[in-house]
Amino acid sequence: MTQLTITEHTFNSDRHKTFYRAAGPVDGPLIIFTHGWPEQSLSWRHQLPFFAAMGFRAVAPDMRGYGYSSIYHNHSDYCQQEIVFDMLELLESLQAQKAIWVGHDWGAPVAWNIARHHPEKCVGVASLCIPYATLEQGLDFMISLVNRDVYPIDEFPAGQWEYMRFYEENFADATKPMDANPRNMLQAMFRKGSADGMGTPSGTAMVRRDGGWFGGLDEAPVVPRDDDVISEAELDIFSQALSRNGFFGPNSWYMNHEANAKYHQRPNNSDNLAMPALFLAGHFDYTCESITSRLTEPMRQKCKNLTEATIDSGHWMAQEKPQAVNRELARWIFNQNLVGQES
Repeated sequence: MTQLTITEHTFNSDRHKTFYRAAGPVDGPLIIFTHGWPEQSLSWRHQLPFFAAMGFRAVAPDMRGYGYSSIYHNHSDYCQQEIVFDMLELLESLQAQKAIWVGHDWGAPVAWNIARHHPEKCVGVASLCIPYATLEQGLDFMISLVNRDVYPIDEFPAGQWEYMRFYEENFADATKPMDANPRNMLQAMFRKGSADGMGTPSGTAMVRRDGGWFGGLDEAPVVPRDDDVISEAELDIFSQALSRNGFFGPNSWYMNHEANAKYHQRPNNSDNLAMPALFLAGHFDYTCESITSRLTEPMRQKCKNLTEATIDSGHWMAQEKPQAVNRELARWIFNQNLVGQES
């Protein structure tokens, strides 16, 4: 019988420890889910049993700096090249040659980079919210794609990515209020999407101007938990992990734009992706706005077998609209005949 229970595992190499959650038969086709900021493997709790029921071996690691995976104390330890190596070691430990890779937020460039630099390890690649060849190319490139109708350059020089500039310029000030109360921070961040913000600047554009996420407050304010995104018990797990580890690691992912861009530009493989690729845009994701902006242009030029779909959700779509996400992922997998291509 297919194992639908989510189980917990740890893989140790000489250089890194990866904790991961998994479900499904160990000999099933492999699908690996990579999370973003400020999440952990639990973010994929709705996807793992769904794909396990379909016969997949579904795996979601805690990325470095998160949960029970290794924590590091230098910004440079969180560059994409190191993180991709973590995932290649995990893949080998699972005794698999390749996998379907699915990433969200900062987990998306991890999946895209595996497809870009190690196409032989990739059956297909899917991303939630972050198009190909954007975040991998660094902050300056992302800024070049900003919709200036929404973000006038004199008011928002970095557009919706102003918060990333704030991390670079004031890392300690950006991180301190998060560490002061991780639970409040997560409760404020994990919100469902709404049509109300359409066509207006994202809150992320205000962070640098206001001196922090919450206008320079010592910690995030108390706001009601959004039950449509996360339960009380789930919030406990997220907040306990970040209370234990702190935000230095998660926020350090934002401190490697130059190194990440150099890694992306390495000429070892074609910049174009030939394998099946899927991009899921959030209709109400106003930070990674991919509906009316130019953010998808590089992906559409460079992905030769691209499928796109839009989910009526905000940024946290795997948690807010899991049924819709699962449906689109499954449809793409079977339309592209990806099952059986992993060996």
